Amino acid sequence: MPDTGGGGGCCMCCCRFIFTLGLTSLFMWLSLRTSSPDCLLSKFYIPLNQTFNSPNLTTTLEFELRLKNTNKDKGVYYDPINVTFFDSSNRSHFIGNFTVPKFYQGHKKKARKNFTIPNINREVVIQAIPVNGSPAFFRVDLATSVRYKILMFKTKRDKIKVGANIEVNGTVIKVSRKDVKLKSNAKKSRSYYGQMGVFLVEFLVSGLLSFW
Repeated sequence: MPDTGGGGGCCMCCCRFIFTLGLTSLFMWLSLRTSSPDCLLSKFYIPLNQTFNSPNLTTTLEFELRLKNTNKDKGVYYDPINVTFFDSSNRSHFIGNFTVPKFYQGHKKKARKNFTIPNINREVVIQAIPVNGSPAFFRVDLATSVRYKILMFKTKRDKIKVGANIEVNGTVIKVSRKDVKLKSNAKKSRSYYGQMGVFLVEFLVSGLLSFW
C-alpha cells in the first residue's frame, strides 16, 4: 500500500508536544522566578542634646526601615530581621543592634518600620564625628531570611545580607533626604525554583534541537 503520510503526522504531533512543553516550562520559570525585597534606610538619628559636655553617658538611636516587595504575584515571609549599626564604614566600633520581629508582606506591598535602640554609648558616637564639622560615615548592616509565597506554596529560605554607609552631619542626622538603599556585595544567585524552571527550558530546547 502507498505511504499515507502517517510519519509526517507523527512528526507534527511530536513538534506540537515539545512546543507546548516548552511554553509550559517558560511559564513555570516566569511564575517561579523571585526578586529579593528592596531594603532601605529612611531615618537615622542619634540625639546628642546639642552639647558634647552633657553628663549623660548614653543616648538613643532612632531609625526607620522601608521594605518593599517588588514581586507582582508573590508574598514574602520575613524571618526576624537583624539590624546592626557601627561608628564607621569599616565597622571600627559596634554601636547597637535591633531585631525586627518576623512578618508577612503581600505582593507589591511596602512596609515602614520605626524603632529606637536605647543605651547607645554616647562617647563612641562623639569620637566618630570629625572636630572640624565635616560629615562622618556610619554603617548599617541587615541580615534576614525570606520565603516566598507562590499560590498556596512556600519556597525554601533565601538568605539576605545587605548594608550601606550612612553619611551624617555634626548632629548625627542622616544627610541625604533620599532613602539609603542597602545593597549586597555578594553575587546574586538564582532561587531554587528559578533554576528548576531554567533547567526545564534548556532540557526541552536541547531535546527539540536533537530531534531535528
